[in-house]
Amino acid sequence: MPRVEFLFDFGSPNAYLAHQVIPEIEARTGAHFEYVPILLGGIFKATGNQSPMTAFGHIKNKLQYEQLETARFIKKHNITRFQFNPFFPVNTLGLMRGAVAAQKMGVLPRYADSVFHHMWEAPKKMDDPAVIREALVESGLDADALLATAQTPEVKQGLMDNTEKAVERGAFGAPTFFVGDEIFFGKDRLPDVEVEIRNQAD
Repeated sequence: MPRVEFLFDFGSPNAYLAHQVIPEIEARTGAHFEYVPILLGGIFKATGNQSPMTAFGHIKNKLQYEQLETARFIKKHNITRFQFNPFFPVNTLGLMRGAVAAQKMGVLPRYADSVFHHMWEAPKKMDDPAVIREALVESGLDADALLATAQTPEVKQGLMDNTEKAVERGAFGAPTFFVGDEIFFGKDRLPDVEVEIRNQAD
């Protein structure tokens, strides 16, 4: 089975939507998606990219079409809990350092489920440290240990390294997927990701 990576930032609604669909692909293929925390703002800075709202906001009909495609994706995959975060855009530096910390502590799957929930299902201002702590406690995670570990030099460097490596491999946004060395960008490429998993597994 090939190595499959999901490069994500909690600030991306499309990363949340991909997160909802990944279990379906894992069940069908037997593959395991490895979650790789990256800092989307760092990738944007390194590549000169911008968020869709910034990049397309001045283009007549473009954002409306993007919203239409998102609605179609949500309907296709029967995603029922998505709510757009009223505090968007959210500075995710603390959350993404927390993801690296959670990975080191062996609780990244639970942490990812929790933070995606509090960002895009029960949306909160998830760049406020007090709000983050309360959300993690509500989800049954060891908030104090996670937040303390997130402030260590090792974790801070780990997030920087993940982000720099992502750019070196060709990433320019999130969600980005790698199947082996093959790169795919965006939630709409998930069918292609699934095909590539099957091709490489043969």
